[in-house]
Amino acid sequence: MENNEKKMLTTADLNRTLGKKELYSVAFGHVIGSGVFSLIGIGIGMTGKSAFIGILLSAVFILLQALPFMVMAGTARFRGGYYSIMGTLWGEKFAGFYIVIFFFSNVSLAMYAISFAQYLQAVLPGIPIVPVAFVVMTVFFITNLLGIEGAAKLEIVMDIILAAALTLFIVFGMPKVDYANFLTVDFMPNGVGGVITCAVLLTWATAGGIDMVNLSAEAKNPTKDLPQVIMVSTIAIAVFYALIGVVAAGVLPVSVTADQPLDIVAKEIFPNALFLFFVIGGALLALSTTLNATFAWITKPVLQACNDGWLPQKLGYIHPKFKTPMFILVLFYIIGLIPIISGLNIGVIADLAVLLSNVLFTVICFGLVLLPKRMPELWEKSVFHCGKGKLWFYAACGGVSSFVMMVVMWMDVDVSHAIGVAVIVVVAYLFAHFRLKSGAVKMEDSFEAL
Repeated sequence: MENNEKKMLTTADLNRTLGKKELYSVAFGHVIGSGVFSLIGIGIGMTGKSAFIGILLSAVFILLQALPFMVMAGTARFRGGYYSIMGTLWGEKFAGFYIVIFFFSNVSLAMYAISFAQYLQAVLPGIPIVPVAFVVMTVFFITNLLGIEGAAKLEIVMDIILAAALTLFIVFGMPKVDYANFLTVDFMPNGVGGVITCAVLLTWATAGGIDMVNLSAEAKNPTKDLPQVIMVSTIAIAVFYALIGVVAAGVLPVSVTADQPLDIVAKEIFPNALFLFFVIGGALLALSTTLNATFAWITKPVLQACNDGWLPQKLGYIHPKFKTPMFILVLFYIIGLIPIISGLNIGVIADLAVLLSNVLFTVICFGLVLLPKRMPELWEKSVFHCGKGKLWFYAACGGVSSFVMMVVMWMDVDVSHAIGVAVIVVVAYLFAHFRLKSGAVKMEDSFEAL
């Protein structure tokens, strides 16, 4: 009984059922979120009709940030995702530091549910925000509680509908673009600086593929599939977004579309029935796929932290039938409900999530240079094996990109939010220090060769 209990507490016992198709589905669903509907208009306000260039450039920034993660994902199966990578590269204390910040950075679950309710209210005025957000959160919590395979299959269906809605926007919109004036009127009104600023903003819309590293424990062949999925999903979605950006900026005057959501243009190009499909099949499903995908990968770092003693082992209980960490899912469900019930501003949630995520990414990326020392045998066999110079280059690409985005966000948030982030970082360090000192932590190697 004791052995079985221990067995059911490890990430090694998760179902390895995610093939390339399922990983692509989760990646596309996770990346295509509310950003495409709200941020493209803001990007147009920054750089006019050249917003599509900013979108493509944002993907370059994200790919630079992703380089270290692609190298690590292609070297071993990191069963605890980001957590396992942090612990392997930087040691025990950094693993404990990571897990505290990870909890705070994922209050963004609430943001997706609240945004869903807000979009639905635009279609059906009078619909209450809080109950709808509660129901949406509950539906995807239960879906993921019943198993990763079912959640991935649901993701595929939603992705197809979402892709259809956005494709229709391009198909109906492209013929109505004013090509005669596209490159001459309101194109790069703020010069190269405007395009770069737009690109930094839109990294929020094109990021997300990197998070697939956290599905390594449940992937059939992570070292082969994950690097490809991260790269291809980021590039493909950026090209898709760029085409949407051409329509969004080219059909109506920039003075009308600047800082406005996509539904302004959608009303112009669609008949009523298709406009309704675009809002429901596009905006609502974009948020649904992101929420569903987040529930799918968010538990793995915490599960490994339970195995290692940072958190109570009972929290990491895996359901024997569904092979899902049910108590951790319940915990994140509660974390997601708190901002919904308390009425916390989603802008605060977004600032907190992005800032804290980039703190973690900066540390992980620079740690890539330690990989040959920490995993010498696996590194020798890795398809990404290279000399020190190239490895330092990969680390610098990811680390500098993450650090710059962190600084840009830090300078842009309210002082109170910045102080809040600083407090969380200090609390994370103190937790790691004293928990490690208590002797409760017994970290295992949570990476393995394939």
